[in-house]
Amino acid sequence: MIYNYIAIEGNIGAGKTTLARMIAQQYGGKLILEQFEDNPFLAKFYKNQERYAFPLELSFLAERYQQLKTELPSQELFSKFTISDYFLNKSVIFARKTLNEDEYQLFFRLFNIMNTNLPKPDLLVHLYVKTDRLQNNIRKRGRDYEQQIPDEYLDNIQESYFEYLRQQKNLKVLLLDINHLDFVENPSDYDLVVNAINQDYPTGISRVVPGS
Repeated sequence: MIYNYIAIEGNIGAGKTTLARMIAQQYGGKLILEQFEDNPFLAKFYKNQERYAFPLELSFLAERYQQLKTELPSQELFSKFTISDYFLNKSVIFARKTLNEDEYQLFFRLFNIMNTNLPKPDLLVHLYVKTDRLQNNIRKRGRDYEQQIPDEYLDNIQESYFEYLRQQKNLKVLLLDINHLDFVENPSDYDLVVNAINQDYPTGISRVVPGS
């Protein structure tokens, strides 16, 4: 891979973790995966978003920061690059849609303090998948607490991602439309996705539909 640090992002159920795993395994990269399943607030949040949004977002921010601060500076001896299935800034993207204004302003102050201490990815890849397909992926992986996520919530998160990405002026962002691909089941689709990622892009947003 031509990048030293790649972050894969996208909505819930977009395939971030699966793709990061596949690329790390094929190319011998160091893999950093978000540790979220043990979060004590996650299942509670999906049942009562208003009550649990703030502690959930704070706990995610702390966990993501601690993991990236520990793992990013240490390049493993035989790893050629690092790939993660999240970017710390996703904390802001979700918080913008789940917190009220006062909570968000406090959250954003804490985020800015943490974010100055972390390296930025050489390429941020956003997997764009439409809501109906996200829901299908969510059903397939079968996490109980995710099965009642409404379309409106996924739509809001996607819009928050787009809003954030449009503001990035000093980051290479690849907006990868994979709605017509199945990179898990179809090796040729996977090759299209990898080839799209492994290109030199200018700073700002580059939108690519692999194979089109």
